[in-house]
Amino acid sequence: MAGHSKWAGIKHKKAIVDARRGKLFTKLARAITVAAKEGGGDPDGNPSLALAIQKAKDASMPKDNIERAIAKGTGAGADVDALENVLYEGYGPGGVALLIEAVTDNRNRTGAEVRHILSKGGGSLGEPGSVAYNFDKKGTIVVDGERYSEDDLMVAIDAGAEDISLDGDVYEIVTEPSDLSAVRQALEAAEIEIQNAEVAQLPKARVPLDEDTAAKLLRLSGCCSSARRSASSGTASRPSRCRSRCSPSAAARPRSASSPPRSSCRSRC
Repeated sequence: MAGHSKWAGIKHKKAIVDARRGKLFTKLARAITVAAKEGGGDPDGNPSLALAIQKAKDASMPKDNIERAIAKGTGAGADVDALENVLYEGYGPGGVALLIEAVTDNRNRTGAEVRHILSKGGGSLGEPGSVAYNFDKKGTIVVDGERYSEDDLMVAIDAGAEDISLDGDVYEIVTEPSDLSAVRQALEAAEIEIQNAEVAQLPKARVPLDEDTAAKLLRLSGCCSSARRSASSGTASRPSRCRSRCSPSAAARPRSASSPPRSSCRSRC
């Protein structure tokens, strides 16, 4: 019985890992499909597609899956026209501006879902243009700050990076979205390990938060993540994907009223 129980436990854990991997591959494939649809199937001329492919490779997504996703985006898939990128603007607890990016095949349903999540979490959905001006779309690369020095990262500046800053125990390298792939390749050629690389909406200003408001904002971010997982698991007939993330490292640090505004929540929802 002991051996049987051990095998059952292994099967159970493997099933959980496989399910998570399947959801991740689905998310990555959609990103590749949309990038290929919007900018063509050549990653050399489509930085968004090159980034999506690199993320898929980092997650060990099979090459065949990547090629199918590209083919679907360039017209081989019958339902490619149904997918589109949408951007919602709103406010969270404490007046924090939120940008919510989604890939969906039903704009109306996704909009209603986002509005419901924001209202339930103490926020509100805004009009187009109400908060987008507070953000800049940039490429970001995160590198271990304890393992590398700023001098080690100068190759990023030579490759076109705009700025290098230390945030806690990591360096954040900021680039133009079109330069992200080139800067990443330069870092990899210098044998610098990259923790994360993506195109993100960076806030121009920060909103200082107390501990209670920061906790509410993190819960709101968790609700958006739960909605995404629910859609990916097939609970909706035509799943939509809402991507929302707030940085807990910034939001969870309460400061006094006299503290500088860099203590705000870094919200990219």
